[in-house]
Amino acid sequence: MNQKEEILPLVDDLGNVIGKAPRSQCHSDRTLLHPVVHLHVFNPKGELYLQKRALTKRIQPGKWDTAVGGHIAYGEEIADALRRETREEIGLIDFEPIAITSYKWQSAVESEMINVFATVTDKPLVSHNDEIDDARFWPLDEIRNSIGKGLMTPNFEKEFANIIDTEAVLERVNSLCK
Repeated sequence: MNQKEEILPLVDDLGNVIGKAPRSQCHSDRTLLHPVVHLHVFNPKGELYLQKRALTKRIQPGKWDTAVGGHIAYGEEIADALRRETREEIGLIDFEPIAITSYKWQSAVESEMINVFATVTDKPLVSHNDEIDDARFWPLDEIRNSIGKGLMTPNFEKEFANIIDTEAVLERVNSLCK
């Protein structure tokens, strides 16, 4: 294990911490469920901010993805991780997160317990990170028309279609857009 490697909590299917492991191990063993946060950022027009993953990323390079997504560090609270990741990834500090849901996601290389949040802001967003090649707000119809065309990560497509692009969530977001 790299001396500076991030240590992640391991959780059960309910999100309870049951252990810890290095990030590299979590990203190569699908039996190690680890928690992450996702923040879907809307502007007052109801458009959704997406980031394009850098071509240098090991997982899903060059694909559009959730505005904020990151690991919860071992010993860190979900709310603290959400605020830290949001500040680091898009420079947003003052925002009100809406808790949406948590669910388990398994890819070919890892298993994550994803804690999903949304927010609405008119503040400028800055993707100042070498893990991102581009970022912009997308009209929801443009996202809907892009699903299944290989432009977006499979996880984002599933999360958008099954969670974010639902009447219940869009009503909550729209109430904040006014």
